[in-house]
Amino acid sequence: MINCYNTGSITSIWQNHIPTMPIKLESDIRTEITQGLAAAWPVCLGYVPLGLAFGVLAQKAGLHPLQIGFMSLLVFAGSAQFIAISMLSSGAAITSIIFTTLMVNLRHLLMSSALSVYLTRAKRIVLPLFAYGITDESFAVNLSKFKYSNWNIKRALVVNHASNISWIASTVAGGYSGQFIPAKAFGIDYALISMFICLLIFQLRGRKYIITAIIAGASAVILSVTVPGNSYIILASILAATLGVVLRKWIKKV
Repeated sequence: MINCYNTGSITSIWQNHIPTMPIKLESDIRTEITQGLAAAWPVCLGYVPLGLAFGVLAQKAGLHPLQIGFMSLLVFAGSAQFIAISMLSSGAAITSIIFTTLMVNLRHLLMSSALSVYLTRAKRIVLPLFAYGITDESFAVNLSKFKYSNWNIKRALVVNHASNISWIASTVAGGYSGQFIPAKAFGIDYALISMFICLLIFQLRGRKYIITAIIAGASAVILSVTVPGNSYIILASILAATLGVVLRKWIKKV
């Protein structure tokens, strides 16, 4: 014979605990999104003027706003897009544009390698989605968060794709507004350079970082005179990164 009191207790426990599971899950998702957006908003804010500048330049180069939007969606690499637009404006061949942007974007291999050590437990199906959203800015934010806080791939994905949405929307808006803005107005051509200067400043956390940055800058200037095209950027980055590792080991021994 079934004990009615026990049956009622089991029913009460079932009713009290099962409904809380979706609520907890919803709360966890909201927390991940909120923390991801809190880390992403400076990048999103910085992308607005930069994206508008790119949209204006792309419009001046003859691209329709929809083409600008598709380019931002498929490429999502500000420096490569600026370079591609510059080369398009100068009448460069498609093969030259593809090769040059590929060389410039090879730095993503270094950034992806640096982040991969924090993603060993991530599902493989999620990694391509994460890799798509890696840019200089999202890399800087996520790497810092992974190093110095309790960060995970869910929050990192929010950073990547919130930045992505901001970039695409800004470039399209720039494409539509470009017809009302004179060429080279408001220092638009300087937008990309200023962005990288800001990123550099935020990365200078000690003496070894400053020395590495100086090596990278000096190497880039020297190699730009002797190496044709834009490949000197990659060579200078590799040289500076290698010497930075050597310097770090030397400092630890001392």
